[in-house]
Amino acid sequence: MTKTRLFIIRHGKTMFNTIGRAQGWSDTPLTAEGERGIHELGIGLRESGLEFVKAFSSDSGRTIQTMGIILEELQLTGKIPYRFDKRIREWCFGSFDGAYGGELFHGVIPRVLDADDYKELSLPDLANGLVEVDTAGWAEPWEQLGGRILEGFTAIAQDVEAAGGGDALVVSHSMTIGTFTYLIDAAITKNPGVQNGSVTVVEYEKGQFTLQVLGDMSYREIGAKILDVQE
Repeated sequence: MTKTRLFIIRHGKTMFNTIGRAQGWSDTPLTAEGERGIHELGIGLRESGLEFVKAFSSDSGRTIQTMGIILEELQLTGKIPYRFDKRIREWCFGSFDGAYGGELFHGVIPRVLDADDYKELSLPDLANGLVEVDTAGWAEPWEQLGGRILEGFTAIAQDVEAAGGGDALVVSHSMTIGTFTYLIDAAITKNPGVQNGSVTVVEYEKGQFTLQVLGDMSYREIGAKILDVQE
């Protein structure tokens, strides 16, 4: 049995990322800059010599678009199994989905939770605070949110393991990746805030996850140098 590892990637930079809107379950496509960043990532992964056996993403357009570019650069399009899993979607921001992040994270949340900086809040407190301010009733309380994210990544890891193990590509979202790492590694107490196109590596063995690497940008950096020379 080969070791099971998930290479969890945050999608490329989108229109909403660029203008500072809370994207959540709403969706916008990658910008030209975002597409280039994922081409860099794909090239860097190709140069690493890693071999991927399966691919997974959330069912959001931005993660699907990101995965398409990565598979293209790895010359794996249509050659390895790829499926969507809605359990690894981003957090839902409810009535604030698509709103300016500054309004939500620097205005409403700090007032409601009496916090100077939302980044200092624990993820459970932040999630439950979102439920409190969401007038639509769509935001998920922490227990539900953490449960669906952990369930999603566990199902993916078990799928890879059942097929003999190996390295799998997974494209997800910033706060979802932060939540997953928070749940499996006690050293993480707040959202780590991984960047677009970063790689977080998690190993799965005997029903347990181990965080190996968090928010690695080295693949993108390698790919960027190669792309610059090609241009």
